[in-house]
Amino acid sequence: MSTLDQINSDLKAAMLAKDNATRDTLRMLISEIKRYEIDNRVDADDSVVLATLKKMIKQRKDSIEQFDKGGRADLSEIEKNELLVLDKYMPEMMSEEAINELVTKTISELGASGPQDMGKVMGHLKGSVGDSADMGLVSKIVKEKLI
Repeated sequence: MSTLDQINSDLKAAMLAKDNATRDTLRMLISEIKRYEIDNRVDADDSVVLATLKKMIKQRKDSIEQFDKGGRADLSEIEKNELLVLDKYMPEMMSEEAINELVTKTISELGASGPQDMGKVMGHLKGSVGDSADMGLVSKIVKEKLI
């Protein structure tokens, strides 16, 4: 079952269970995917769904941060609930320890010695970890090791 099929199935289940928060979040996700399909005249595959999920998760995290700074706990809570629903469809991410080991190995393989080599290391890591790691965390670890 593709990710999109799973999302549609979960939407139906949320509608039957009268789970409005999940229903609305999944409808928003499906709408974004459909918009992508129409704009690019392609059928969405798992890579499109994953890219859309990442984009929406990043938006939610940014909104939560802004709402917390602005003292809007009510709006922050809504975004957190949406984030929980969206996170269910993301693939399992690498642990921080695994990323740390991979960064150390890559730095030694490439012979990187300072901050000027960060682009080279990040380029190599992006190709090897793909979607299985948070690239923000990878970048932070690389920066710490190269400084």
